[in-house]
Amino acid sequence: MGPVETTNLWWLVALAATLAINITALIVIPRRRKPTAAMAWLLAILLVPFVGILLYLLIGSIRLPKARRDEQARIDGLIRERAQGSTATVDHSAEPRWVQRVVEQNEALTSLPAVGGNATHLIDEYSASIDAMAEAIATAERFVHVEFYIVAWDDTTRGFFSAMEAAVARGATVRLLADYVASRRVADWKKTFDELDRIGVQWQWMLPVQPLRGKYQRPDLRNHRKLVVVDGRIAFVGSQNLIDRSYNAPKNIKRGLKWQELMTSLEGPAVAEVNTVFLSDWLIETGEELEAEQVRAADIAPAGDLVCQIVPSGPGYSTENNLRLFLSLIHGATEKVILTSPYFVPDEAMVYAITTACQRGLDVQLFVSEIGDQWLVYHAQRSYYEALLEAGVRIFLYPAPYVLHAKHFSIDDDIAVIGSSNMDIRSFSLNMEVSMMVRGASFVTAMREVEQKYRDAGRELTLADWRNEPRSATFMDGVARLMSAIT
Repeated sequence: MGPVETTNLWWLVALAATLAINITALIVIPRRRKPTAAMAWLLAILLVPFVGILLYLLIGSIRLPKARRDEQARIDGLIRERAQGSTATVDHSAEPRWVQRVVEQNEALTSLPAVGGNATHLIDEYSASIDAMAEAIATAERFVHVEFYIVAWDDTTRGFFSAMEAAVARGATVRLLADYVASRRVADWKKTFDELDRIGVQWQWMLPVQPLRGKYQRPDLRNHRKLVVVDGRIAFVGSQNLIDRSYNAPKNIKRGLKWQELMTSLEGPAVAEVNTVFLSDWLIETGEELEAEQVRAADIAPAGDLVCQIVPSGPGYSTENNLRLFLSLIHGATEKVILTSPYFVPDEAMVYAITTACQRGLDVQLFVSEIGDQWLVYHAQRSYYEALLEAGVRIFLYPAPYVLHAKHFSIDDDIAVIGSSNMDIRSFSLNMEVSMMVRGASFVTAMREVEQKYRDAGRELTLADWRNEPRSATFMDGVARLMSAIT
């Protein structure tokens, strides 16, 4: 065969392979995938077939391995059995019917009911929240459960680590879960886990990427939860990681970036539900069921008058629990919807819910950062501003050098949500998150005070301001928006 025939043959093979890839992609990719994500993947594969298919094989699946999903389903069944007949659950008959339906939806998806008798305290100062968690750990008698996306031993967290060490010395069992990928990206991460070993903390990676040990899933499916539980008496949930405010990253330090967070302490029966989330993750990662540390909501004395419901979500579930919660609350709102999210890249359903709320005459506000720490997310987020502003959403920009990393929203005057979940496609589909829905005017009043601090510190972005943005910036926004749909 001559060189011309050989070249032609290779071209035919390449053409046939490309055609086979495209046909297979058209059949496989749209299955059980949102249209925007399917279109993004198909576009990538059609434009660069071989690169696109390699990327798809690497990060195309948004589901955890079947064994993990089956274990989550089994655990949900156990949770449901333990929750039956609990005296801590609430009679919702006096609530609006739509609120009852949201509570029922959450329980159907997670097996965790709403429970009454809770008290909370919002903490919006970075060091104060770490100090508060350390002070709670200093009172531990039985156990301490710690779960963070990022864990680091540094000058900011040193007191927290000292409190864990003292708890171990007193005879309390301290367990810690840390995300495998996120925590290992931190500078000097080995020193952190050597310190945990030294002080006697039992720790485990979450979602480890260790294919040689048979532990592998899509690498960017991560556990993004942040929580602490002490003796089943007090818990903490919110947005903050266990690390310095700069995340100890040279690029952040060079830019002077500082993270602004919101955490809440929690006392009362709902602490048992936060503990259940930790126990579930510990069981999935270690195979160890901690019967001695099981706490029933019915056995925890009331501490206040708030009704709370814990809503875990993530690729271990067959549904996007957090997205369904957010959409249900926004659609049910009658007066106000005030959203705070550092990474705001909503799907179409979320955009329609927010803009429809404006069209119903509601006061809709969105708090985001003026600057971003992640190029793709920052520009994808900006691509939604014009449509939101045109619909009537008021957008407030939190000022540099702070990154507003808090994740919460309030509905009308008596419902709010706080937790680890951003309002973006990653948090809805790829990350394991935990949110807490709270019903009670006192909690929303406290959140309103935090929201007012955001207004006072930042500035409002108007539609006129936005339309003066340079075309070069908005072009990059559009490109980032297309890329963000690949999930």
